[in-house]
Formats: sequence, C-alpha cells, structure tokens
Amino acid sequence: MRIVVINPNTTASMTAGIDAAARSVARPDAEIVSVTSPMGPVSIESHYDEALAVPGVLAAVDANPGADGYLLACFGDPGLDAAREIAVAPVLGIAEAAMHLAAPLGRGFSIVTTLSRTVGRARDLVDHYGFTRSCRGVHACEIPVLDLDSNPDAADIITAACAETLLHDRSDAIVLGCAGMADLAARIGADIGAPVIDGVAAGVGMLSALASVGARTGTRGGEFAAPPAKRYTGLLEPFARGS
Repeated sequence: MRIVVINPNTTASMTAGIDAAARSVARPDAEIVSVTSPMGPVSIESHYDEALAVPGVLAAVDANPGADGYLLACFGDPGLDAAREIAVAPVLGIAEAAMHLAAPLGRGFSIVTTLSRTVGRARDLVDHYGFTRSCRGVHACEIPVLDLDSNPDAADIITAACAETLLHDRSDAIVLGCAGMADLAARIGADIGAPVIDGVAAGVGMLSALASVGARTGTRGGEFAAPPAKRYTGLLEPFARGS
C-alpha cells in the first residue's frame, strides 16, 4: 500500500521530521511518500495561514495520484473536506486521527498545542469530530511551530506542559497538537507515565487499516463526490476542475 503524507506548510525540514515519524510506525507492506506543500505559509499558526495553505494541500493531492490513503499533517486539518472531494483514496487529518485513537484510552484526553491563538481552532475540531465529551482541555505551550526544531528547550517545555495538563484536567492521555511534535511522543509518554498520541502515527495506522479492508470515502450522498466543473479566475485559474 502507498500512503502519501502531506505537510501543508512549505518548510521541508518539518516534512523530514514528519516522514521519520510516519515511517517509524508504518507496516512492512506500506510505502510512505512524504511531500511538502508546493505553495503557502512556512508554518500554520492562524486562520489566515490555514486558509492560504489549502491550495497547496489540494495541489499535493493532485500531484500524487494512485495512493491508498492521504494524511494531512497539520493539526488544523486544513482543506480536509476539499481533499476528500478530489482524492479517490481516503483522506485523514492528524487531529481527527489522534482524537480517534486517544478517546478509547481512558475517560478523557487533553490536547497540548503550540500557541494560544490556535486553541480555538483545536476546540472547534474537537466539537466537529464529536469528541466534546472525551476532551477535557486544550492547552498551549507557547512555542511557535518553527521553534520546535530550533529551540533546544522545546522538548522539556512540551513535556512539562503535558505533565501539568494531566494533573490540571485529570486526563488519562495526551494528544500532541502539532505535527512538528511527532518525534516527541514516545519520550514524553515515558516521562509523564501516560499515553501520548501523535497524529502522524495515528493517521498512518488508521489509513493502513482502511486500505487493508479496501475502504473508500463514500460519495453516494453527493457531498464528497468530485467537485462540479467550473471556471476559476485569477491566481486560482489552474485549480479549475473539468472545464
């Protein structure tokens, strides 16, 4: 099976870390293809960033046909529904995947993300995916996305935030709220003595399971059928479908 992992920002070094996390949990029969968005912001830390990341996500899906699954490796799950309309194979976002894996691990999980300004988006996704009852809190460690690699204290700061969150929320598990934290899950879990779920690993596992049973996104209701043919203008002209 072939799983395409898309980094919705344009920072190649982050893609390399995401790729390593994906490969570390991939089944022996899974080919992991990790790609960097061809356009958009260098990191996604606002609604503006997220909106302008979506064209790059869709371009990356189009540029990698024939996959058995696509994973959007940004915790805002940017462009998820649109990607489902144009991809033949299932598409998952890492926030969606992480919450699905964390929920059965206890009475409740908490999310530790990067900046406070992204907390609202994470809460929106908790509600959207139906995990309001399971999610006990969303907390920020106040580390910008691009500092996750450059700040030598990042791992310690995130670990401390996860430990404090467990106590504050009385949670049983932690969900890491950024793809740039993917390589820290095992270390943090060992340090705080609780399950720590990284959405990259969770998404690869879920897509592998979907591929193994031949599951595809349902289109009979019409919502996730291919978008209707129409003309686009200006900078978005190349994104027109079937016209």
